[in-house]
Amino acid sequence: MDTAALSHPLIIQGGMGVGVSNWVLAKAVAMRGQMGVVSGTCIDSLLVRRLQDGDIGGHIRRAMEHFPIPEVSTQVLRSYFLPEGRAPGEPYKAVPMYRQVVSRVREQLTVLSSFVEVWLAKEGHDGVVGINLLTKVQMPNLATLYGAMLAGVDYVLMGAGIPKDIPGVLDRFARHEPASMKFDVEGLERGETEHLTFDPRVHSEAPPVEMVRPFFLPIIASNSLATMLARKASGRVDGFIIEAPTAGGHNAPPRGEVMYNERGEPVYGERDVVDLEKMKEHGLPFWLAGGAGSPEKLAEALDAGAAGIQVGTLFAYADESGVTPALKRDVIRQAQEDTIDVMTDSRASPTGFPFKVAQVPGTLSSLPVYQQRERVCDLGYLRESYKDERGRVNYRCAAEPVDTYVKKGGRIEDTVGRKCLCNALFATVGHAQLRDEGVEEAPLITSGDELKNIRRFIGSDRVGYSAAEVVEYLLSGVQRMVPGFARGCQTATT
Repeated sequence: MDTAALSHPLIIQGGMGVGVSNWVLAKAVAMRGQMGVVSGTCIDSLLVRRLQDGDIGGHIRRAMEHFPIPEVSTQVLRSYFLPEGRAPGEPYKAVPMYRQVVSRVREQLTVLSSFVEVWLAKEGHDGVVGINLLTKVQMPNLATLYGAMLAGVDYVLMGAGIPKDIPGVLDRFARHEPASMKFDVEGLERGETEHLTFDPRVHSEAPPVEMVRPFFLPIIASNSLATMLARKASGRVDGFIIEAPTAGGHNAPPRGEVMYNERGEPVYGERDVVDLEKMKEHGLPFWLAGGAGSPEKLAEALDAGAAGIQVGTLFAYADESGVTPALKRDVIRQAQEDTIDVMTDSRASPTGFPFKVAQVPGTLSSLPVYQQRERVCDLGYLRESYKDERGRVNYRCAAEPVDTYVKKGGRIEDTVGRKCLCNALFATVGHAQLRDEGVEEAPLITSGDELKNIRRFIGSDRVGYSAAEVVEYLLSGVQRMVPGFARGCQTATT
C-alpha cells in the first residue's frame, strides 16, 4: 500500500440518504479515528422537521447558538420551532421548494442547516468529518457547501453526476467569495448556458469566520470520469471514491448499451470495472466502495494500492444511524433469516439513475403500497430543470402527478414506476409527512447488495450493534499491515 495514504482515514462511512448518515453516526465514526460523513441531501427540510418535532435533547438549538450569523438562527427558530412538538394529526410545515434563484432567507436556512449537522458531528473531538452531496441535486448544493465549511467540514464527497465545478467553488468559498456552477437545464439552445450562484457577502458584510478549504473526493464509477476530473476540474481534486454497482443508493448506469435481467435490473459487465492500475497513474489516493464492508475487503483494497474503503450498508443499520429503530430491526431480522432481497430498480428514482431498493414489506418497495400512494411532489429536490415554451427555466419531476408532468412537456413513459424518494426517505428516518385523513408517507430503504452479510457480522441472535463495533470489525484484519491503526489515521492539515 502507499504509505502516503496514511494521512487519510482508512475507512469512510458512507453518506447515506436523507438523515440516515446523521450527525450522531458521523460523530461516532469520527471518534473512532475514521471519517464520519453526514448527508447534505435535503438537510434544510430535515432541520425544520426536527425543530417541529420539538428538538428532542436540544441538540439542534445548541448548534444554532454557535452559528456565526446569529440573526439567522433567531429567525429560523421563530418560524419553525415547536417546543411541545406538533399536535396530533398536524402535518409538517414545509419550506419553499428550491429554484434557480431563491430568497435570501431561503438560502440562509440551507446554510444554517448544513452548519448545524457538521457542527454537531464535530463537537467534542478532533476526528474528521465529511459531507456527502448528490451532484444531480444541484440547486441547494452551493448554500449547503458554504454552511458545511462554516462549521469546519474536513471533506466533501460528491457523486451521482460530474462535479467538475465543485473544486473551484470550494476554493472561492474558503475566501468567502461568490461562486457559480453550471446549471443543467434541458432544452437550452446550442451555446446557451445557465448558472447557479451563491454570494456569501449577501449574508454577512464581513467574513464571519476563518475557513479552510476541505479535501474534495468525487465519487466515480469509471476511469474516464476520474481522468476528466483530475485534468479538467475547476480546482484541486484530492482523491477518488470508486463506487461499484453493488453499492446502495444511486448507481451509475452501465456503460454502453444497457441490458436487463429477468427482474428488470440493469446488467453490469467488464466495461463497468474500474482499472485500479490506471487509477494509480493519477497519483491521488482512492477508496473502494460497494461490497467493501469486511476485514478481507479492506485488506484487499490496501493490497491493491487503495487508501482504504467506503462502507455504507453496515453503518446504515448501526444503533446511531437515522433509520427508525423498527425498520432497523425488520431489516436485520430478515438479513439474519436470509430472506432479505435488494433490487437494482431502474425505474424508482426520478433522476433516471438506477437505485438500490431493499424489498421490505410495508415500504414503498411493495407494489400495493406504491399503488395506494397519491402522487405528490412537495419537496422537489429531485426535480429536473427545463426551458419551457416561454423561454423560462421551469421544473418537473417524473414522480409528480402524471398529468402535471406531461403538461410540462415530460413523456408519460418516464413516469412509470417512479417513486417519490424525497418523501419516502424522510419517512425512513422518522419524519414522515402526514397526508389527508392522517395517512403517513411510506418509507423506502436503500441498501447495498451486501445487506445479507449483516448476519456474518453480528450472528443470528443479536438485534443491534454500534458504529464502533463496525469500525473494530473492519479494522480487525489489518493489524499487521497498518502500524498504529487502532489509534485511527487522521487527515493531514488542509
